[in-house]
Amino acid sequence: MSPACPRCSAPVAPGDGGRSWSCPDHGPTDALWRPPSASYAAFTEHLGRTRGFPTYLPWPLSPGWSVTDFAAVGSEAGTRATMTCCSGTSELDGPVDVVVVTEETGTGLGARLAGSVHDDPGPGLPDGPPLVRVRLDQKQVPLWSVSTSGSSGEWDRSVVAGEALGRWLWIVVRPASAVLLLRDDWILRDVSGLGPPLVELPFAAPAPPW
Repeated sequence: MSPACPRCSAPVAPGDGGRSWSCPDHGPTDALWRPPSASYAAFTEHLGRTRGFPTYLPWPLSPGWSVTDFAAVGSEAGTRATMTCCSGTSELDGPVDVVVVTEETGTGLGARLAGSVHDDPGPGLPDGPPLVRVRLDQKQVPLWSVSTSGSSGEWDRSVVAGEALGRWLWIVVRPASAVLLLRDDWILRDVSGLGPPLVELPFAAPAPPW
């Protein structure tokens, strides 16, 4: 895996003997680590790299759905963010991608995937009632809609975000209409300590572009 910037697609340059990284556009940063393709072996490496930090997946995956992408942001000091993407189909929306990011404040990975102009979900959150609630272990986590109107991207998506266990939780859904799937008692699970059931986890390619 090659290190990159979590906020943009630029590669990062090593510094301090390889213990730090710098982006030409964003300056000093923790590195984004993303495998070239999703596989069980690469996911095992990802979980080893992010030990002690949660990696969330919808659980259980619906029939026909697969893990198509994952990544982490971190350094020797520890992990700051993890991301997973699951892809499948729904009867109403056709092909669907669901991206889940959990991150420390100021990391910027969730914002990049969302197309937000803010590193974090931005001002006004929460504002009014949450759009959806998801189950995280035994907890109901409220998530609010995040505006991406200031984004330069043109791709169709819905973004919700909120706080879960002291970190930001983002969910990015494409196409935008598929956000209604999250109303169906959507369950997220930290799979970092799941063990043997991960052997049966389906992986597929290609990953959606971002």
